[in-house]
Amino acid sequence: MASGVAKSPTGERWDHLLIVDAIPTGSRVLDLGSGRGTLLKMLVDRKGIRGTGIEIVDEKVYDAVSKGLTVYHGDFNEGLSYYPEDSFDYVILSQTLQEAHDTVNVLKQALRVGRFVIASFPNFGNWNSRFQLLLKGRAPVTASLPYQWYDTPNVHSLTIKDFRVFVREQGIRIVRDFYVGGKGSIHFWPNMRAEYGVFVLEKIAPTPEDRTVE
Repeated sequence: MASGVAKSPTGERWDHLLIVDAIPTGSRVLDLGSGRGTLLKMLVDRKGIRGTGIEIVDEKVYDAVSKGLTVYHGDFNEGLSYYPEDSFDYVILSQTLQEAHDTVNVLKQALRVGRFVIASFPNFGNWNSRFQLLLKGRAPVTASLPYQWYDTPNVHSLTIKDFRVFVREQGIRIVRDFYVGGKGSIHFWPNMRAEYGVFVLEKIAPTPEDRTVE
């Protein structure tokens, strides 16, 4: 996950605060790519959620478990297939969606096992990234994209506009959306000004005409 994620004056990540606010008390939550369990711990302490995490890095799993969290070692690109349908109220992809090798399948599986998915990612369309590409002609390195092209964990680079088009094409509804800058929420020109996007998603239920008649 990006190390330069914008933080509030209290030192907490803005996107984490938005996600905590969006999830109702007592929800069943699966956090994919849960890292050291910072977000999951916030949700347990502040919202009383029943939470589970999946993390691939051993050291981070141990750290999360030491906080009293239930976090399993595994690859979220593959681990979702083990969960039954509707196992969770919310599935979280916090700054991990851009690291998914098969984005379509990960979102499809996340919406199968969860009623809602919360996805957040760095916005490649931010003005700073555009400026560096235009004037320097090099892959941008910014607060939200702090890696060089050769050592980045990000498999995909996407903009907020890209994501909105993508979910529409996949038959996914945006329930709520938030945009984050260096000093908090962004309310206009998000594709240009926001460093991160945070989206609450749900699958669009098929109409009777869409269902196959057997």
